[in-house]
Amino acid sequence: MQVKQAANVLELMEYFAERRRPATLAEISDGLGWPRSSTFNFVGTLVEKGYLYEPRPRAGYYPTPRWLTLAQAVAEAEPLPDVVGDLVADVAAATGETTAIGTLTGVHALFLAVAESRHQVRYHARVGDRVPIHASSAGRAILAQYPPAARQAVYRRIAFDRFSDTTPMSVDTVERELTEAGERGYHQSASEYIADLAGVALPLPLGDRRLSIVVAGPTSRCLTRRPETAALLKAALARHGIAPPTAEAREALASRRRGPAGYPG
Repeated sequence: MQVKQAANVLELMEYFAERRRPATLAEISDGLGWPRSSTFNFVGTLVEKGYLYEPRPRAGYYPTPRWLTLAQAVAEAEPLPDVVGDLVADVAAATGETTAIGTLTGVHALFLAVAESRHQVRYHARVGDRVPIHASSAGRAILAQYPPAARQAVYRRIAFDRFSDTTPMSVDTVERELTEAGERGYHQSASEYIADLAGVALPLPLGDRRLSIVVAGPTSRCLTRRPETAALLKAALARHGIAPPTAEAREALASRRRGPAGYPG
């Protein structure tokens, strides 16, 4: 369930990120489909709080640098490891496909860093995008880092909606996928959540974080290349001094992190 006021703030920021120039009240109202009176009150509140201003009189509103200041303060308090940015760019260059770093949030994998492919036909992904943890290679590469009891706690919250003919629809199916991925040496997906999208992912435990790194692109270009993509991923991890965790290392790490109820923390 979305909270409308919070959603409106995010929609407005996305609107300006795409527009990249000031907008009048009428333009904001029309662009976002908001009533004029609500737009007036909403924009007025953000102006009073110092988050919007008029760069030129009566030429429209635009976000102030205050947004950037807040974002930088938040990011500095919980920074991603320095290696992440270089790793994502390296893998994207080596594979030619969109590459992202995922983390667990609820029953989704959320992207913390993204480097998009330069192909015209590609997987369009942005920081903050989420994919179902059970119906994506990025998600299952995160699940694989948790002990069975913790995974069961996550499974109990999943609705197992069907997104396509290949969507895993049960706990047993997901667990079988995890087992096969362990034997194969990497996680893979094919149109489980997004049609005509193939992905390859590896666990990426950095410090006390359980992350994953995924490479994804159209099935026409990426489906048969999944073994090659996995090899390129592993080579990139090695270049950056990161070794994929062994089964023994994963279990030892899981035992140290396991909470009192076994739920992923």
